[in-house]
Amino acid sequence: MLRGTKIGLRARHEDDIPILRTELYNDVVNAARAESGPWRPVSPSSKDPRLVVDDTEHGHVPFSVVELGGGTLVGAATLWGIDNHNRCAHIGLGLLPSARGKGYGTDVVAALCHYGFAVRGLQRLQIETLADNHAMLRSAERNGFVREGVLRCSAWVLGEFLDEVLLGLLARDWKPDTTT
Repeated sequence: MLRGTKIGLRARHEDDIPILRTELYNDVVNAARAESGPWRPVSPSSKDPRLVVDDTEHGHVPFSVVELGGGTLVGAATLWGIDNHNRCAHIGLGLLPSARGKGYGTDVVAALCHYGFAVRGLQRLQIETLADNHAMLRSAERNGFVREGVLRCSAWVLGEFLDEVLLGLLARDWKPDTTT
């Protein structure tokens, strides 16, 4: 398990899937804001590719996020779009509603940076988030990510186009202790 100060990133367990499906992906508003495509209902028995781990897929590493204190599941995180040639990847995370506002997001980003830079030897990590996702913007910037641009009206979310902010962090600029 990768450890932050408040959270741990561990492998996805089968019993995590119903919780993540119910609290993250069945929430139409949250899913519409977090996914790159339209929300659609998924049956409880389906092998939803957003949640089921495919160990043969090396360009996508999903984690379950747990509280360090008791091991309670608090969300999902991923390093995705891993490009081993250019040594870059994207960061994504989703926290359960009960876990938001507790500083876990900043800790998750820090743990993903450690995984990407120290474990995988990547050169660049990138985050794309909606311009009004202030929690994610804060979490990224507290970890040293720099705003590199705005993708104007690039996300169709619940009937309107929203801007996305592009943030990047290079290995040479990463400071593991900047999250406090």
